[in-house]
Formats: sequence, C-alpha cells, structure tokens
Amino acid sequence: MRIDAPADAGAQEAPVTIGTIAREAGVSVATVSKVVNGRVDVSVSTRERVETVIQRHGYRPRRAASAAGSGLLELVFHELDSPWALEIIASVERVAGQHRMGVVLSELGGAHRPRQQWLDDVLQRRPRGVILVQSELAPEQRRQLETRSIPYVLVDTAGEQVPGVPTVGSANWAGGLAATRHLLELGHRRIAVISGPGDVLCSRARVDGYRSALEQAQVDLDPSLIRYGDFYVGGGYEHGRRLLERADRPTAIFAGSDYQALGVLRAARELGLRVPEDLSVVGYDNLSVAEWIAPALTTVDQPLAEMAATATRMVLGLARGEAISSLRIDLATELVVRESTAPPA
Repeated sequence: MRIDAPADAGAQEAPVTIGTIAREAGVSVATVSKVVNGRVDVSVSTRERVETVIQRHGYRPRRAASAAGSGLLELVFHELDSPWALEIIASVERVAGQHRMGVVLSELGGAHRPRQQWLDDVLQRRPRGVILVQSELAPEQRRQLETRSIPYVLVDTAGEQVPGVPTVGSANWAGGLAATRHLLELGHRRIAVISGPGDVLCSRARVDGYRSALEQAQVDLDPSLIRYGDFYVGGGYEHGRRLLERADRPTAIFAGSDYQALGVLRAARELGLRVPEDLSVVGYDNLSVAEWIAPALTTVDQPLAEMAATATRMVLGLARGEAISSLRIDLATELVVRESTAPPA
C-alpha cells in the first residue's frame, strides 16, 4: 500500500547545530561550546539560558553522539567513611578493570545531591558513565548528562525512584521483615528498631518490614521503640543507650546497619547487659567485621558487591547503546544467624 507524502515533505527540517543553539540563546558559538564541555567560565544565567535551548531541541553534541567517551567511570558517594563504601568501591573497580577503565571517586560531604561544580567537572572529564551511591540528581542535572550522552545509574537511591532512571538496590523491606521475624520466632515481643536517616528510602523500607513482621505476628507496635539514626556507630550507641535505660527496655534490638549494631553492643556492655542472654541484637549489611566481633553478629546480608557490580555492568551497557531489560533491580537479602540472638531470659 502506498502512502503519498505531504506536499511539503521535501522541505526537511534543518539539523540543529551549535550555531543554531548560539543564535537562539543570543550568545556566541564559543560560549555554547564552553557550556557543552562543562567549562566554568560562564555565568550561571548564561549557562541556564543555553541549557534551556539545548534541552528544547534535544541537541546532542557531535562528539557525544559519536565517541564512546573517556576511559573513566565516575563513582559518587554521599559519604565515604565506612567499610560499606569500601566494599562498593572494590567491586566497581574490579568490573571497571576488566574493561580497562579507571574510576574517579567523588564524595558529597553527607549531601545526597551534588553541587553544580561537581557536574561541571564531570562534563569536562566526559566519563563513560556515572554511578551514584545513596545520591540522586536534580532534574536539570539529569538533563545535562542526558544531552551529553553520559549514562548514569543509582545504587541504593536516597529518595523515591525517579521514573526512567536506572536503579540498583536490595530487598530492604524483606530484610527488615526477616530480621524481625527471627526475633519473634525466638520469643521476643519487646523489639526495638534503630534504622538509618528517616529521609532515606532504604531506612524507611527496613522499618516497614519490621512493622509488617509485628503485624503478621499480631504483636502490638510501640512507636517509641522505632528510632532513626545515622547508620554509624554513634547513632546506634546513643539510641541504644536511651532504649536500654528505660524501665520497660526492649529485649531485642534490630539495628539498620552493622555499625549501628556495634554501638548498641557497647551501650549494652556499659549498662551491664549481656548479649544475647539479656539482649538480642541483629545488624544489617553483613560486613566482614560482623563475624569477628564477640559475640558474632546475627545480621542481614545485603549483597553490596553484587549491587555495585550490577550497576557497573548496567552503566557500561548503556554507554555502548544497549537496552536494559529493567530499570529497577532489587537483589535478594538473606538473614545470617550467629551468636548475638537467643530467646529472651
């Protein structure tokens, strides 16, 4: 079947060039080139005007469309001072090394969203891709990477998943459920939880799993036993101490990270409580330290190395132009029972 073309079909729309962008934005070609390449010697207002025109046309610089990018991967953390981060770094470097690529490491000082200065540096380096751990990008930052054909993947996203953004995580709700069920099966009914920051998605998911386990066991929920810490030893210690000093103290504590569990163990020791005889403790992550402390820590194994490797392979596939089967991958968690849990006295 033949379909006749419209009368004006021969008048094809002219391709968008860097000159087109410059004319519409009212700037020079050199200024557009600086914006495209992440140069910092452009005013904020000019940069925003140029970016708006770039995004309106869906312009892709010729170099970004044809070149594979540099031999670098950009790995971004909100914070770095934990063995949790080291496991992820080691796994990313292992997969990147197999592809003869280097890794550039950035730390956001505790923030979950990078500053524009970081993005300007990334645009200058032109990495093959970007992996963000417990971090996220503002919409305009996502658009800037997309217009330069730089793919990105989030690992253990801090907030709700953004539609269309590739994300790798783990089954946090199931992990919280398994940890709490284990304590319930041992006979505990006064079970506290010390999760991570309340504005971080994985923290809330672990608490939701805790709530579900109590509900399924028909155990009344005491809201005062739910605490949000910081995933670090200090948060576990402070919240653990307050919980254990109560007259109606819990007989078990589910800590949202192994580091917080270490803080709980110290608080219990200072108060003269024995673990697991007087208090059962469950951690989360299954870091290598968990099996070497005394008592060895019962914990939820979060496959950090596999999460990092999956994200690295995903971003490299995107850089090659490959389609991905799923934008959200949640890897399974598993309870590892050791010596820190027992039936209540």
